[in-house]
Amino acid sequence: MSSDITNGLGDIDPEWAPNPEELPRWFVDALAVPREEGFVEVDGTGIHYFRWGQRGKPPVLMTHGFLAHARCFAFIAPFLANDYDVVAYDLSAMGDSAVRENCDMAARGREMIGVARALGLFDADRKPAIVAHSFGASVALEALEQLPGGFAGAATCDMMTLRPAMLEAFWAGGHTSPGSGNPDKPQRIYPDFATARSRYKLSPPQQVGEPFLMDYMAYHSLRRVEGGWSWKFSPAVFNRDNSRADWLAIGPKLVSAPGRKAIVHGEESLLFTRDSRNFVHELGGTDIPIIAIPNSRHHLMLDQPLAFLAAIRSVLGCWLWPPG
Repeated sequence: MSSDITNGLGDIDPEWAPNPEELPRWFVDALAVPREEGFVEVDGTGIHYFRWGQRGKPPVLMTHGFLAHARCFAFIAPFLANDYDVVAYDLSAMGDSAVRENCDMAARGREMIGVARALGLFDADRKPAIVAHSFGASVALEALEQLPGGFAGAATCDMMTLRPAMLEAFWAGGHTSPGSGNPDKPQRIYPDFATARSRYKLSPPQQVGEPFLMDYMAYHSLRRVEGGWSWKFSPAVFNRDNSRADWLAIGPKLVSAPGRKAIVHGEESLLFTRDSRNFVHELGGTDIPIIAIPNSRHHLMLDQPLAFLAAIRSVLGCWLWPPG
């Protein structure tokens, strides 16, 4: 394990923020909060993480969606630092984490548990709560199943949860399942940042409520390489089972996974819709709180970051505060 204490102001680079004085005060203040940055080894793989708050406070473990990185929470987590011990990590083969040979969901569930253990988030008195977006939320459900009773709960944030008829119509329209790709295709190298930035797209495609956050996420999704810029994620992430059966099982898995769950979603999301709420209830998940963030889509932290923060605070407050 290796780590350093600093803050996130170094995330503000002229490449993506040529006029930093125009950034919102809340964002700059969030990045100014001290954070620990480092790596832990989980099953022989180096996993990159950030940490805010104080050890001994109620623990929170956060992770991101497919091909994204932990900085999607770097402007959210600092607002929780007074009350919680917050860790956000890069899934293996994404962000700044190393590549894991096996990227299947079972391995990712073990990885989530391993990160929490390596950073001391489990103790005799407290269990960590999980806050995870999209693909990361599927990882969270796997971790709940692998370690029943080990977590205080999991807040799944806009995880794709559609009833089978909706999924079948999606595939019938010629669409592939999210996260599909060729693991043998090498990463493309772009000659400069501007060219690379133009290729950064969200999935599903959408405009965002806070465009500067899109620029921030895009910049930190890339790295300088010989000859220009390339993506941080490894094509190895596509070397996994992405079967239709797994997508059809998400709703039942969400409801049946042990422990407390909460759902936070974009009110205008295409992946968790009003019908998704009905679907979860029909499956028996009437005890799962479902919170819709107004004026937001799938990437709700880029649309309504402060409203998203308020929803997370509400969930964590019910599960973890007061401590003990």
